[in-house]
Amino acid sequence: MSMEGEVSSVRLTLDLWHPNCWAIEATDRTGGGVLAHAVYNSPKTDGSSQKTVKGLFTAFGDTTAEVRDLLNAIRDSEHSGELFALQERFGRARNAPGNVAREFFLEYDPDEMVCPTLLENGFVHSAPVRIRDGSEEWNLCFAGDRSGIQESLDNVREETGSEVTVTSITTADTADRSSRNQRLDTLTAAQREVFEHARGAGYYEWPRGITTRELADDLDIAKSTLLEHLRTAESKLLDP
Repeated sequence: MSMEGEVSSVRLTLDLWHPNCWAIEATDRTGGGVLAHAVYNSPKTDGSSQKTVKGLFTAFGDTTAEVRDLLNAIRDSEHSGELFALQERFGRARNAPGNVAREFFLEYDPDEMVCPTLLENGFVHSAPVRIRDGSEEWNLCFAGDRSGIQESLDNVREETGSEVTVTSITTADTADRSSRNQRLDTLTAAQREVFEHARGAGYYEWPRGITTRELADDLDIAKSTLLEHLRTAESKLLDP
């Protein structure tokens, strides 16, 4: 598909599975998830073709053990190469969800990447890819008329053996997500559940409509656990 002209105002979110992917395999077997940031090619001076590339990623999870197990599963995949783990971070490393995040470089075969096929068919990557529970979430702009999206998606499915589901499609006037919504995406499922329940129950109103003890009872968790999730969520949402 031709990439001439400007990117259209149509944006999509795709839920995508494709074969031979180390990240899909690893997140299907363990907890936590992966954010894919960038791919780097190492130049060849002898004119030979590039056999591998290095990508920059963030592994994230609720605990250090969860992230460790995820990284080990990535190392064990037959579709991954050498993994270089960087400094472990607690909190908002590259806006990663979860309490623990660890960035890493990974060497792998570019022929197993789905991104070039998406690009060839008019889908322009607009945000880091999130991989979790054996599936990839892609946020894309479509370079072409909206009427051509279905044909382009069919091409991607056929050329890569992918399973692709469109989970959202918007135009320019509705696509821009608020800063608050972006920050909500950095919360774990537990943190988001606690925060949304607290907000809906009047915890942030004055006077407060519910106590922390009542919130904990509603969610059937310990008060200390509720406070931990609530304070972490508040910290992420209020961070400038």
